[in-house]
Amino acid sequence: MDSSPFLRAQPVSLPKSPKPGNSQMEKSNFVDQIRIFCRTGHGGAGSSHFMRTKFNPQAGPDGGDGGRGGHIILRGNQNLWTLLHLRYYKNVLAENGQSGNKNNMTGKDGKDVIIEVPLGTIAVDEETGTKEAEILEDGQQVVWLKGGRGGLGNKNFATATNQAPEYAQPGETGVEGWKVLELKVLADVGLVGFPNAGKSTLLSSLTAAKPKIADYAFTTLTPQLGMVEYRDGKSFCIADLPGIIEGAAEGKGLGHRFLRHIERNPVLLFLVPADSPDHKKELSILMDELEQYNPELMDKKFIVAISKSDMLDDELKAAIEKELPTDLPHVFISSVTGKGLPELKDLLWKTLLDQD
Repeated sequence: MDSSPFLRAQPVSLPKSPKPGNSQMEKSNFVDQIRIFCRTGHGGAGSSHFMRTKFNPQAGPDGGDGGRGGHIILRGNQNLWTLLHLRYYKNVLAENGQSGNKNNMTGKDGKDVIIEVPLGTIAVDEETGTKEAEILEDGQQVVWLKGGRGGLGNKNFATATNQAPEYAQPGETGVEGWKVLELKVLADVGLVGFPNAGKSTLLSSLTAAKPKIADYAFTTLTPQLGMVEYRDGKSFCIADLPGIIEGAAEGKGLGHRFLRHIERNPVLLFLVPADSPDHKKELSILMDELEQYNPELMDKKFIVAISKSDMLDDELKAAIEKELPTDLPHVFISSVTGKGLPELKDLLWKTLLDQD
């Protein structure tokens, strides 16, 4: 277990990850799940002490209480995009509380450890799978794991019939165990589609983000975020998520590591390329994978965008529209020419407002 002095500063804040570059989250720097061993501080023992003065050698009990063991605290930081800064801190140990002392002196509390995490981080117990904490706001602090309480000194146990108690409480032990921190990207809109559907190209057209774009599957291996500038200074956040393949809900391809991020997006934009051999089947596979992973995802707002549609004529558009569900709004777009992008922004903004 790591006993680095750095982890025992007061208050302790683990180091921040590097500021994101042009692509906001580089593949080599994006870490969305880590496993760490945590131990909070033990409470200090209460003191069993009796005051003795020159004129009163039996002045009575004056043992002070023990100090509280250090907590492990999570704090949200909007400037962090990844859990990379925690990769090399596998052991997070809080300080023990000090024992009580004579003259009713309470022991010093153990130093807390504050772990700064990006917004959208959840803390899970590895053994039980129980979610223990969730960080959604900048500056939000949650006492994730509490330190042990300090023991009471013998002064607390003095009574009329027992004026010289020799008993004092030991401090409570801290808690320890393996924990998992998971990052689920916070974005207003999530781009969902098969590999090579044109999600990265669309993100670069709508925002200032510069994701990697190439003509092969799984170009995007980590979520990419960008801000879409709308009218009157308004904006919203959109995330280009790694492509789904059939069987993703069972862990195939990027599997659950990708699907986890979708849970945070109130609106999902399904991207289906115009040159798909079967638009209806492709959209059906995407929705089936979401439902298999988490049926609650089907309660989100869905929008369908047909990408790469700059070469389509009215007849081909009408044929594609017949394949699409009638209950889902859709728009034809081209990220290269900009065709349909203003209409897409309007539709996304309207749908986001309907969430309130």
